[in-house]
Amino acid sequence: MGVTSITQEFLCPIAPARMFKALIIDSKNLIPRLLPQFIASVDVTQGDGGAGSIEQVNFTEASHFRYVKHRIDELDQDNFVCKYTMIEGDALGDKLDSIAYEVKFEAASDGSSICKMTSKYNTIGEFEVKEEEIISGKKSAMGIYKVVEAYLLENPHVYS
Repeated sequence: MGVTSITQEFLCPIAPARMFKALIIDSKNLIPRLLPQFIASVDVTQGDGGAGSIEQVNFTEASHFRYVKHRIDELDQDNFVCKYTMIEGDALGDKLDSIAYEVKFEAASDGSSICKMTSKYNTIGEFEVKEEEIISGKKSAMGIYKVVEAYLLENPHVYS
């Protein structure tokens, strides 16, 4: 099995605690509400939403995919860190075994945050993930971040 790892870092004007609550802790409620054209629902199919839980993201017909399942590997609410792994779904195709993610929000000096995200693509056999596939995934993730960020900027008392 091959592994391709990508790390990205970006600034966010929202405090780490608010961004973590919105994007990680309450994502199953918030994301389908903010992106109903793409996300039909996010359902916890196993566990209580903490480490060891399985979440299924169900996409609408507008998406290229039907669903994906994520296993929550670690959820550290004190340090704003979430590790999870995409373990099932048509987004993995026939070349990927899983994709492991680590998302961390750190406080910046001005009260905003720095988001660090690492993605590890675990392939089946010796398949190599193409750069354009990684870029496409990064753009999709950034799109979700930007929608949540805009919502929190427009609603400063939500998740505070």
